[in-house]
Amino acid sequence: MAVHLGGRPAVSVVGVLALQGDVREHLVALAEADVLARPIRRPEELAEVDGVVLPGGESTTISRLLATFDLLEPLRARVKEGMPTYGSCAGMILLADRVLDGRPDQHQLGGLDIVVRRNAFGRQVDSFEADLDFTDVGEVHAVFIRAPWVESAGEDVEVLARVPESEDAGEAAGRIVAVRQGHVLATSFHPELTGDGRVHRLFVDMVRAAG
Repeated sequence: MAVHLGGRPAVSVVGVLALQGDVREHLVALAEADVLARPIRRPEELAEVDGVVLPGGESTTISRLLATFDLLEPLRARVKEGMPTYGSCAGMILLADRVLDGRPDQHQLGGLDIVVRRNAFGRQVDSFEADLDFTDVGEVHAVFIRAPWVESAGEDVEVLARVPESEDAGEAAGRIVAVRQGHVLATSFHPELTGDGRVHRLFVDMVRAAG
């Protein structure tokens, strides 16, 4: 929930799911976007935030840890209720309604009417970088690490960025790598790793608008 500090306007509180992945980098990027950023590991911590970031990592492992830490159902419920949520890489996979090449024991949070292909960009050694034209942000240098891409998106999903057509892109050319649907934002790539805070600020704007 938004916090009042010394009589100033309320400051939004944004949590970062802190079970696995680049938690610290997201916390730093959110703090630089002028919100209170907090790690989330317990249901009572989730209940106190205005929005949440699901970081990169290994989607199957994160989904299992969500169940282990009793966060799966509370988080699923809050996403469904309209809490602003941003997923990067593995976070995009968790938010997708359908996953290709996923594991049968993997849990989905839902929230995005998309089909994603897990590890679409290949193994860790096959990391890929590209400059993207990102709606409402501008040109973004994107780093993809064992990243998914969006195979298809429903009519209510806004496509924010695609991999540009180039020889270097190979099969990734033209693939959807950033989407927004209502209160949910997702990217295939890791903006927290480049020092460019504009994607996080876009998400913070969504949190403030929902407040």
